Amino acid sequence: MPPYLSALVPTATAPAGEGITTIADPLMWGLTIAAVIGLLVMDFVVTRKPHEVSMREAIGWSTFYIALPLAFGGWIWSQFGQQTGVEYLTGYLVEKSLSVDNLFVFMLLLSAFAVPAVLQQRVLLFGIVGALVLRGIFIAVGAAVLANLSFAFLIFGAILLATAVKILRDQTSGASHDVDVANMRSVRLIRRFMPVTDDYRGPRLSVVENGRRMLTPLAVVVVAVFATDVVFAVDSVPAVYGITGDPYLVFATNAFALLGLRALYFVLQGALSKLVHLGYGLAAILGFIGVKLVLHWAHGVWPGVPTIPTLWSLLAIVAILGIVTATSLYATRGGTGDAEESAHVAEPPARQH
Repeated sequence: MPPYLSALVPTATAPAGEGITTIADPLMWGLTIAAVIGLLVMDFVVTRKPHEVSMREAIGWSTFYIALPLAFGGWIWSQFGQQTGVEYLTGYLVEKSLSVDNLFVFMLLLSAFAVPAVLQQRVLLFGIVGALVLRGIFIAVGAAVLANLSFAFLIFGAILLATAVKILRDQTSGASHDVDVANMRSVRLIRRFMPVTDDYRGPRLSVVENGRRMLTPLAVVVVAVFATDVVFAVDSVPAVYGITGDPYLVFATNAFALLGLRALYFVLQGALSKLVHLGYGLAAILGFIGVKLVLHWAHGVWPGVPTIPTLWSLLAIVAILGIVTATSLYATRGGTGDAEESAHVAEPPARQH
């Protein structure tokens, strides 16, 4: 077994720097990955025939994809105890919060590429698959790093603190986050090597015209979404490693948070513009977890340094999300006049690609 995979399924508990502790054996890993693949296949079947997503359909699938991870969290709690259960629920809440930030960028991309409404959920599904693959790689790498480098927690903490500062700076400056499609590296690279049709051809990624293969705009937007997935993985994976060192819980929380994005997008499409203070909340959450990671590293060097219990992390994250949601709704009350201006100035910042 390759070293980066053996780090994910150790046979015994080991202290930090000598191995990774996980609740899952190879069978549990296999069943979980099979379940994730099964859910993705089901989503592709659902979106096989392009159609506009009704609010009723979106709410139904969102309810399913929220109930499923919560039920799984209840099973984790009952089988492995309170500490593990709290780690799972906290990690899931963090990843779900960050996934809302993903939706802002997806919304900008779908708008910039003028993706027809009937094809939007197919683009989102491709983005989810790309995100799952990339985060799987990052999780494996992160497990190997944590198993072999004692200062890895300090590195992860620094990444999250830097990301928090960047988000906070963008939020306070009211920086524009429009997507300039023509100048995206991925788009320029594609058009350099492959011709692209002028219009969409249903769910097809490529067509043959005049004897030559051409990509459709759908293929270009899918590549653009994949490019943004890389950025999201850079801070999402370290964030959940700040909650739990178990790579199985990191994978499960990431997978469950991503699987429901397709439906959640259509539920929150109108509400996203009202979450004008979400950037402050994400900056606070990432900064909090960054400090938690730095303290964890310092505690290993100087035992007298305090650490932050996972239960405190859960309560802090819930409080932060509750506060920014309440202040956002208050700032945008009425939806006109000064509220709209406030919403425009304090537009939640999407991480740049």
